[in-house]
Amino acid sequence: MTKRSWSEMSQAQRRGVVFGAIVQVLLQAAALRDLRRRTPEELNGPRWAWVCATFVNTVGPCAYFLFGRRRRR
Repeated sequence: MTKRSWSEMSQAQRRGVVFGAIVQVLLQAAALRDLRRRTPEELNGPRWAWVCATFVNTVGPCAYFLFGRRRRR
């Protein structure tokens, strides 16, 4: 698999890249917004670590939503 420049990509590939970027930005924004609104007691681990994790592609925000929040009882 070789790297391609934007101009070498097909229209479908360009749409895929744009769609992936939009999903990443929306997930990160949602995670950061949720982090800002929660108290430390509602988080599993330190807030700064989860903020840093949100910058790791889509894996970070997904990990936060799955493991970073304590379940309300």
